[in-house]
Amino acid sequence: MKKGAKIAIFAGIAVVVFLGVFLGITLTKDIGKSEEQITTEKAEKQFSTLLQDIKVEQGKARKAAISDTDILSDEDELPSIDTYPLSVEGTGAVNVEIFSSPEKAGTGTDGWLNEVAENFNREALTIDGKIISVSIRSVSSGLALDYIRSGKYVPEAISPSNEFWGSMLEAGGVKTELIEKKLAGNVAGVLLSKSKYQEMIDKYGSVNMKSITEATASGGLLMGYTNPFVSSTGLNFLINTLYTYDADNLLSQTAVNGFKTFQENVPLVSFNTLQMRNAAESGSLEAMVMEYQLYVNDAALQGNYQFTPFGVRHDNPLYALGTLSKDKMEVLKKFAAFCLSEESQRLATGCGFNQNEKYVSELPSDIKGNTLLQAQKLYKENKNSGRPIVAVFVADTSGSMIGEPINALRTSLINSMQYINKENHIGLISYSNKVTIQLPIAQFDLNQQAYFKGAVQDLAANGQTATNDAIVVALDMINKYMEQVPNAKPMIFLLSDGEQNVGHSLNEIEEVLKAYEVPVYTIGYNANIDALKKISAINEAATISADSDNIVYHLKNLFNSEM
Repeated sequence: MKKGAKIAIFAGIAVVVFLGVFLGITLTKDIGKSEEQITTEKAEKQFSTLLQDIKVEQGKARKAAISDTDILSDEDELPSIDTYPLSVEGTGAVNVEIFSSPEKAGTGTDGWLNEVAENFNREALTIDGKIISVSIRSVSSGLALDYIRSGKYVPEAISPSNEFWGSMLEAGGVKTELIEKKLAGNVAGVLLSKSKYQEMIDKYGSVNMKSITEATASGGLLMGYTNPFVSSTGLNFLINTLYTYDADNLLSQTAVNGFKTFQENVPLVSFNTLQMRNAAESGSLEAMVMEYQLYVNDAALQGNYQFTPFGVRHDNPLYALGTLSKDKMEVLKKFAAFCLSEESQRLATGCGFNQNEKYVSELPSDIKGNTLLQAQKLYKENKNSGRPIVAVFVADTSGSMIGEPINALRTSLINSMQYINKENHIGLISYSNKVTIQLPIAQFDLNQQAYFKGAVQDLAANGQTATNDAIVVALDMINKYMEQVPNAKPMIFLLSDGEQNVGHSLNEIEEVLKAYEVPVYTIGYNANIDALKKISAINEAATISADSDNIVYHLKNLFNSEM
């Protein structure tokens, strides 16, 4: 055989052997590995590839003096009341405006009070020959409290979901008078998946706040609830949790220690009900809080969850505010009576109210407003149970942010510094065509706050929108920093006015975000909210639709809930 032929044969054999070894390694490399290990390895490789394609610049952070002038007043934090238009507008010579919680001042089955108010106004009732009427404005109970307490906008009356808010208004120095304790009956409750409900029955013999708290604290129940600064149900749940640990003193060290233990095993305190429901639908939660009126009007919820009432009743009281004229007080009394009429109550029942009339709360009826306010403060200080947060703010500085949007972003971020616990670790990225690390992550002490303020002040808008590239860089910053604080809770806050138009697509980064499980909270400035929702939905974070007028208040509530 010729020498050349031999070489060719040996070369062929070598290729076959090499291919065999290569295929063997390829086909067997994942043997013995869990699905989670395989997924993680793929995500790490994809993550590395993404990072190689992104040009990252380092900004030059400077210190800016921290001053009381950075802090907006309670009044200035709030958006114009026009952001929440009247749902019913009365035109009588004697008209009374009422703030109402949204579950009864919306549309459909959530529009009971609106329908009653319209019926009342059509009656054209009179006092001393003057036609009377009512106007309704849908405002969440926590937001209503802030408007009234700050003096920015004070209606003649308020109908929150429960009496906690009236007590807190009174504690804040606002003159209140209870006109009617119950316009329409409702209760708050815990929704347990039906399989978990039966499991709780088998283990504890019954399902109540005691067994729910115990199961959550021991890690046996994935429980979620809503922001107690904004939500009546969330505040009610917080008070009940503290009461479970110390029925004699909600603010005792025993109650605080119990709450910390409980909170360590709570996967989600949601910014809003939608975020909580999304988490439940994905299987991340086995239990969540909700009012019965909403539960009973949702066939899917009824099919999948068992309702267990808790806490004070949500009977929609009606309060007069301030010193009203005799005529206006008379209008409120006539309207309350109209709400309690047979026809109005029939409508209420049809909307899902008045369904749990035999339920009686275990909580004492005389919880003071100051205690409730202190409980909110306690929640803010202890909600992370000693587990710090590592967060990166990702600020859109593309050309469309020029002018009022970038000014509002600066103002909102600097004002919101006061709502970030100092034990947390914060960094800042800006992006347009490129991504710039404006401030590396560090503990949010006074030194980091000064650098943060300077970096925010120096943000300038131009160029296109590489949103997804910026998210990848933020994730890389967090992953590296978490090596120092492995017990920390990672988060990304994306502030943008639109959909990305340059850089990697969402499809390219989605699997990486899923694998690393870092929630991305998105705050949109008159943005394509659907695009931002897709980003937040990957790891069950919230999306906030904001504009230059209300971004400050939205960030305040988001940070009270999460930071």
